[in-house]
Amino acid sequence: MSLLDCLPPVRGKLSENVVLAPYTWLRVGGPAEVLFMPKDEADLALFLSSTPPDIPVQVLGVASNTLVRDGGVKGVTIRLGPSFGKISTDGMNITAGAATLDNKVAQAAAKAGIAGLEFYAGIPGTIGGALRMNAGCYGGETKDFLQTVIAIDRRGRRQVMPLDEMDYSYRHSGAPLDLIFVEATFKGTSDDPNAIKARMDDITSRREDSQPIREKTGGSTFKNPDQEQSSGRGAWNVIDAAGGRGHRVGGAQMSEKHCNFMINTGEATAKDLERLGETIRAMVKNSEQVDLDWEIRRIGDET
Repeated sequence: MSLLDCLPPVRGKLSENVVLAPYTWLRVGGPAEVLFMPKDEADLALFLSSTPPDIPVQVLGVASNTLVRDGGVKGVTIRLGPSFGKISTDGMNITAGAATLDNKVAQAAAKAGIAGLEFYAGIPGTIGGALRMNAGCYGGETKDFLQTVIAIDRRGRRQVMPLDEMDYSYRHSGAPLDLIFVEATFKGTSDDPNAIKARMDDITSRREDSQPIREKTGGSTFKNPDQEQSSGRGAWNVIDAAGGRGHRVGGAQMSEKHCNFMINTGEATAKDLERLGETIRAMVKNSEQVDLDWEIRRIGDET
């Protein structure tokens, strides 16, 4: 019996054995046992409420910061489609679906004269991922502007969560892992759209100058370490000091341009990339006595 036989009927699309590599920025990874693309929030909620609780379920966004292992992902992988990518504004509030690209939210906020969300112009993921990891850069974090989140739990129930229930810390949310975020509302401050756009252009320019965005890469590989342990240094500083810049394992390489970014040079496997990351962690620990924690999410089976 295939997994599809155990799943409820949907209005969206259910597909078996879908290779996930093309869906990820690193372009590696095995198949999803089943890939589900829900039609809308109601379709998602009904699916979750009707799917046996012992079947694993998880969400994959644009996978800009996700490494899918070569053995693929058991159970159901959910990818939110266009109906989860809508944006609206009301005064200084902006509401976006979880599948909306962060950069699109920054652009819509700028057009509406809503300041504060410019940092999203420098993050290559979706709002769903930003909510899960408290994404941030260039002085801004998701938690600084978030008002409420709408999520669907594993039993298909709709949850409306204020900021404090997200339990945020640096690049982390303590919200239950079984929640699937579908929408969020942010609140900014009023400013001239041209001034907001100028700040976004500056962030975009700085990102292009400092990061290997034209490569097969993800976001930052590691979180910035404990500042006391690292003497105030960021992840890239300690990687560089340990000799990690340009280090290779198989087809995987730490970028010469920004050594906290892993690159698939063309023939890397997920195993190459994960081994590279663990090698870098060991190098930094041995050389700098600093612990690095993964920022890239790793999912699936190794074989």
